[in-house]
Amino acid sequence: MVKITKEAALEYHAAGRPGKIEVKPTKPYHTQTDLSLAYSPGVAFPCLEIQQNPDEVYKYTDKGNLVAVISNGTAVLGLGDIGAMSGKPVMEGKGLLFKIYGGVDVFDIEIDEQDPEKFCETVEKIAPTFGGINLEDIKAPQCFYIEERLKKTLDIPVMHDDQHGTAIISAAGLKNALEVAGKNIEDVKIVVNGAGAAAISCTKLYVALGAQVKNIVMLDSKGVITSDRENLTEQKKLFATDRRDVHTLEEAVKGADVFVGLSKGNVLSKDMIRSMADSPIVFALANPVPEISYEDAMDSRPDVLMSTGRSDYPNQINNVIGFPYIFRGALDVHARAINEEMKMAAVHAIADLAKQPVPDVVNDVYHVNDLTFGPKYFIPKPVDPRLITEVSAAVAKAAMESGVARTPIKDWEKYKQELRQLLGQETKLTRKLHDTARLHPQRVVFAEGGNPTMLKAAVQAKNEGICEPILLGNPDRLNRVASRLKLDLSSIEIVDMRADNEQGRRAKFAKHLAEKRAREGYSFEEAYDKMYERNYFGMSMVEQGDADAFITGLYTKYSNTIKVAKDVIGIRDEYKTFGTMHILNTQKGVYYIADTLINRHPDEDVLTDIAKLSAGTVKFFNEEPVMAMLSYSNFGTDAIGSPIKVKKAVAEMQKEFPDLAIDGEMQVNYALNKDLRDEKYPFSRLKGKDVNTLVFPNLSSANGAYKLLQGLNPEAEIIGPIQMGLNKPIHFTDSESSVQDIVNITAVAVIDAYVEKIKNQK
Repeated sequence: MVKITKEAALEYHAAGRPGKIEVKPTKPYHTQTDLSLAYSPGVAFPCLEIQQNPDEVYKYTDKGNLVAVISNGTAVLGLGDIGAMSGKPVMEGKGLLFKIYGGVDVFDIEIDEQDPEKFCETVEKIAPTFGGINLEDIKAPQCFYIEERLKKTLDIPVMHDDQHGTAIISAAGLKNALEVAGKNIEDVKIVVNGAGAAAISCTKLYVALGAQVKNIVMLDSKGVITSDRENLTEQKKLFATDRRDVHTLEEAVKGADVFVGLSKGNVLSKDMIRSMADSPIVFALANPVPEISYEDAMDSRPDVLMSTGRSDYPNQINNVIGFPYIFRGALDVHARAINEEMKMAAVHAIADLAKQPVPDVVNDVYHVNDLTFGPKYFIPKPVDPRLITEVSAAVAKAAMESGVARTPIKDWEKYKQELRQLLGQETKLTRKLHDTARLHPQRVVFAEGGNPTMLKAAVQAKNEGICEPILLGNPDRLNRVASRLKLDLSSIEIVDMRADNEQGRRAKFAKHLAEKRAREGYSFEEAYDKMYERNYFGMSMVEQGDADAFITGLYTKYSNTIKVAKDVIGIRDEYKTFGTMHILNTQKGVYYIADTLINRHPDEDVLTDIAKLSAGTVKFFNEEPVMAMLSYSNFGTDAIGSPIKVKKAVAEMQKEFPDLAIDGEMQVNYALNKDLRDEKYPFSRLKGKDVNTLVFPNLSSANGAYKLLQGLNPEAEIIGPIQMGLNKPIHFTDSESSVQDIVNITAVAVIDAYVEKIKNQK
C-alpha cells in the first residue's frame, strides 16, 4: 500500500482548483436564447408547473439526483470533534465518491451547530433542495436522535452513513463469512467491541438477520455492557447482557464465534483469537489501525476469517460498497425514505454478488486471477462495476414493495442498462453492438488463445452469447492457463494447428494458398510452412469457411498481420487498399476516425478508397456519414503537399457520390465547429451539419489524433481498430487492448460476418 504523507495529501487538495468537487452546467448556455431559457423569462414556466404539482420538481430540476452530505464535524473520521469547517474536506470527499460510483450529484453542507434541535431545524429548512440527505460524522448519541427526527419530518431519504453504511456492508460480510465457516447466525456467539453509532447499528442489523440478542456481548470503553450498569443510554440498553461472568474483552471473546471491532487499534491479541471457537470470524474495523493487524490475526491461527476497513487486505468493509448505490436506487424511484426493507435488500444484494464470478476489471485492479468466494473473498471489491446495477436495483425494488416509492420502475433490464451507461461501463453504442451480435452469433477464431487477455475475452464473448469462440493453441497449455484464471473452456473448441489432427487441414489450406498466389512466388512447401503460423492458419480457416471471423494482434506486429491478410484474404476487388477505423464515443458524440493503422503515406487514389470505405463503415453502424477530409489547410489555402492529395480525393468523392455529405480539405477545428465553418465557408457541402467522420491525410495524423484524444479523455470509449476493405471479417487488436476492447471488436466481427453471409445469399 502506498504510504500517504502529509505533504502529498495537502498538495492533492490544494493543487489547481482547490478542493475535490465542482458544479457543471448540464444544458446549453452559449447563446442568448439558451440563457433566456435557463433563467429569465423561460425559468418561470417550470416554476409554475412545480407550484401546481410539487412532484414535477423531479421532472424539471436536479432534485431527483441531488444529495446533501451534511455534518456538524463532531465525529470526523477518527479525528473526533474538529468542527464543521474542519470536516469539509471529508464531506467533499464523500461527494466525490457519490459521483464516481453512483453518478449522484452532491452539495456538501457543514452546519456549525451542536444542539440537535437547532441542527434538525436547519436541515428541515433546506431539505426541499434535495432528493436525499446523507448525514455524516455526527457524534453519538445525538446522531440517533437527529436521524430519527429527520426521518419523521422529511419526505425524502435520510441516512446516517456512519451507522447504516458500515452496518449494511458488515452484515453482508458476516452473512457470507458464516456461510464459509459453515455456521448459522442463530447459533453463533458475537462480541461487539465498541458501542458508538456504527456498533449499535451493526448489531441491530445482525439481529435483523437472525442473530440472538442473548448471544451478543457488547463492550464500550468501560468494559462489558451489563444490564445492571447505571446510566446506560437507550441504545446501549438494547444489548446489555445479563451475564455476570464476563467483564473484559479477553473474557468476552473466549469461545466466541464472531468478533466485530468498532473501537480503537491494537486491543485484540493473538491469544484472544486463539481462545475463540473454530473458524472464528474477526472484523477488525477500527481505522486506520485495526483492533488487530491482518498479519497478526492470520498468524494466530490458520482458520481465522478476517476483515478490516483497509483496502490493502482481503475482505475490506468499505462503506463505498453501499451508500452510492443505496441512494442511487432510492433516488431513482423518488423514494420518501430509506427504510429497513431497503437496507436489508442491500445486504442481500451485496452478499449475493460476492458469490458470482468476478469480472476481469476487478482482478486486473488487484493484480490477481483467483478471486472466488471463500475465506479471502466474501465481500465484493469496491471497484466491482456490478454493484451499481445489483444493489441499486435491489434497493429500488424494495422501496416499491414497501410503499415508499413515488415513481415505480417498470423495465428492470432497461433500468440496469441506464445505470451502466450512467457510469460509462457501457454505452448505447456498445450495448447495440452486443445485442445485435447476440441475435446472430458466429464462429470466431481467436489467434492468441494462450494469451490471458484474449482467453478471458473469448470466454466472456461466449458467456454473453456474442459468438462461438474457437481458440488457436496447444490444448494442454490453454487448459493450464484457463485453470489458473478460473475459466471454463469445456464448451469452447480448441484447435491445435501444430498437431494438425483435423484431417490434414494444414495441407488443404497450404494447397489453396499456393494456388492462389502461385504467380507471386508461393510454392506448396512454403505455404505449408506458413500454416504453422497462427495468422496464416486462422485466416485460412475463415477464407475456407471453417470459421466466420478472425481476431488477432495481441502478439504480432501490424506490418506482419497486414501482409498475411493481403496474402490469405485479399482486398475487395473494387479497392486498391484496405484500411482501419477507430470509433470514439465522447461526451460530444460518436466520431469515426480513419485510417488509423494501415496506409502510411496514401496518395489521392488511396485516400479516395479510404473515404469510400469509411462512408460504408459508418452506414454499417446505422449512421449517415457526414465526412470531413482533413489537412493542415482549408479549401486551397496551401497548394502543395497533403492538401493537394486531399483536395483531389474530395473532388472524386463528390463527383462519384453527389448526395454524400463530404468536403475538405479542412482543418480539424473547422470540421468540428459547424458555426465557425458555416460562417467562413458557407459554400461547404457540410453546411449546417455536424461532422461525425474524420478522414486524415496519413497514418501518423490519424493514429496520433485518436491516441491524443484517448490520452486527454480517458473516459472516452474507443472501439477499434475496425477493418475496412478485406474480403472476409478479419479484425485486429493490439498489445494494449483490454478484455472489453476485444469483446467489443468481437461483436463488430460477428456483425460483419453475418452481413457478409447475407450479401452472399442474395
